[in-house]
Amino acid sequence: MKTRKVGVIGLGHVGAHVAYSLAVQGIADELVLVDQKAQKVESERQDLADSVAYLPHRVKISVGDFADLADCDVVVNSVGKIELLETHDRLSEMDFTIAAVRSYAEKIKASGFNGILINITNPCDIVTRELALMLGLPKGHVFGTGTGLDTSRLLSALNRQTGVDHKSITAYMMGEHGALQFAPWSCVSFRGMPLDEWAKTDEKFRFDRDALQKESIGGGWVTYTGKQCTEYGIATTAARMVHIVLHDEKVIMPASMELCGEYGESGLFAGVPCLIGKDGVEKVIELPLTAEERQKFHDCCEGIRKNMEHLKDI
Repeated sequence: MKTRKVGVIGLGHVGAHVAYSLAVQGIADELVLVDQKAQKVESERQDLADSVAYLPHRVKISVGDFADLADCDVVVNSVGKIELLETHDRLSEMDFTIAAVRSYAEKIKASGFNGILINITNPCDIVTRELALMLGLPKGHVFGTGTGLDTSRLLSALNRQTGVDHKSITAYMMGEHGALQFAPWSCVSFRGMPLDEWAKTDEKFRFDRDALQKESIGGGWVTYTGKQCTEYGIATTAARMVHIVLHDEKVIMPASMELCGEYGESGLFAGVPCLIGKDGVEKVIELPLTAEERQKFHDCCEGIRKNMEHLKDI
């Protein structure tokens, strides 16, 4: 039986919880932890090993270097500097994270790694593109969590508003993983029944859509304000994506993916619904957006491009 091997780069708040989710859920048979802080990563290895000691499945957990990622099926990139979020300045965060990934991307490539890389590091859309360019893997083999967590917040808000279980709701946040993202309401449905149809006969579905969208976008700041980090939600999102890849589930969910003409956009990564399987993102799903929604998506992409201009100064 093939061993499912996953590497995690960066064992901060998010990376450690990604590793924990992969271990306790039995998603990975083997974990390789990579971090520049030797004592921190060894401490995480010890704690993770303790966490699975009484579980019915076995997980081999080791501290490694970039060369040890060579035969990983999936690598999760989660390097970051959480205190930079205090400035609310995405460009300050980019200065650190882009420099970081540029310092080790060639090491990943030199290892011979030929699996799937899922990026969490922010700004997600820009960092994911940088990694894709530097690693040179086949299209779709590098993608980011993007608007995946934001979409889960939207689903939770819709569940609370309508009383319909979130698993019966189809909805997405799209565009930039940041303040410019939006919900294409014309594509929201409840097991095939469009939101607009429900709203004709049921008052629960006539809610303030702008307020719900704003809540979904700002949820990360609510989390960060009280604990100075975000960890559980994004870690679970990443772990779910790893599971989808390892089991070739062919699941449609939002991810930060390269656009090559889809939605009329090219040359950047943005949050869009994607079909994910063993080959990573296997297809970008083009929703039938209204003209207004297509303009909002274009505005998101322009925001991403504007931030990409800052790459020249790093």
